Amino acid sequence: MRIIFADKIASVAQHNNLGNEIRISLDIPCEEGVLLAVRILNNKSRYNQLELTSGRMSTLKEGDVVIGALGHRNALLGYSGYLPKNLKAGSTIQVLNIGGVIGICDSYNPDVGPPFNCEVLGAVLDFPFLGQRIGVPAKVGEHSYDEAVVLDISDIPIIAIAGTCMDSGKTVAACSLISRFSQLNIKVSACKATGVSLRRDILSMEDAGADATMIFSDFGVVATTPDNGPALTKLLLNQLALNHPDVIVVELGDGLLGSYGVQAILLDQEIKKSLSGIILCANDPVAAWGGVKILREEYKIEPTVVTGPATDNSVGLDLVKNMLNVPAINALTNGFALGNLLAKLISSNCVETLNEN
Repeated sequence: MRIIFADKIASVAQHNNLGNEIRISLDIPCEEGVLLAVRILNNKSRYNQLELTSGRMSTLKEGDVVIGALGHRNALLGYSGYLPKNLKAGSTIQVLNIGGVIGICDSYNPDVGPPFNCEVLGAVLDFPFLGQRIGVPAKVGEHSYDEAVVLDISDIPIIAIAGTCMDSGKTVAACSLISRFSQLNIKVSACKATGVSLRRDILSMEDAGADATMIFSDFGVVATTPDNGPALTKLLLNQLALNHPDVIVVELGDGLLGSYGVQAILLDQEIKKSLSGIILCANDPVAAWGGVKILREEYKIEPTVVTGPATDNSVGLDLVKNMLNVPAINALTNGFALGNLLAKLISSNCVETLNEN
């Protein structure tokens, strides 16, 4: 065991209550979610920031000592990388995302450039035994992951937001919806159920008016998969239901075709039966067509409304409405109408509130 001083602690370590003085071990278990201390080895001019536990963004510089977490990532518009099989002090690995997930990068999108390289310093230690100097490798998360969880949300309406790809407007739609619900005095809880750990989206949901928010990494998972996606979604919904909201908004990160588990979630019968509505975010009319087709044919789900860049002007709006026979509303320019549509859908109490406003 040795002591180091961290310059920056990534948001993936949100629940570990770390200070700048960190105790590390040179014995490094290569398990997803294990906190790792690394030193940044290069500078970057693009995709060069780290989300801190405060939610603020900080630019990484060569020489920074950073606390992140081991994990994988499969991002079409970012980095692809995997969990290493073994590590030792002095090994070189890469920062895979802004939230502080660290692994071996095997591919990257040219728009973000090569990743930050890092020198491994050691595994961060936690000391769970009061009065003893026995450290164990620290892991991310606040709640325990339970693969056998059963959905238990009473009759709380659930609205899911799915996209055709990354950056298709899912968080914009979620925030527009939450903002309008808040104006209507509808108590909203919200979560992000799939993707790779980054708290930025749920912080935006809080800013929009969500009463409570969560993300999958709160259950110790830094990047979701088809194997854990359904269970994590149920855990998130169950936990948020304890807050007794009028509605829960669930953002499904990544796209309908991806490796983070969206497909498995939409195929889960418990989750599927709980959905009061689903918003599809699409980048363009062809993506909207494909997304609606997938929802209808693969999952037997009728989308409630299409939004996203495909609806940025009247051309796209008309194409979606006329060709797909689905309502189309732009969340950026007409979040008021988007919220009203979903408020009418979820319950008669919300309709009464809507009529009053």
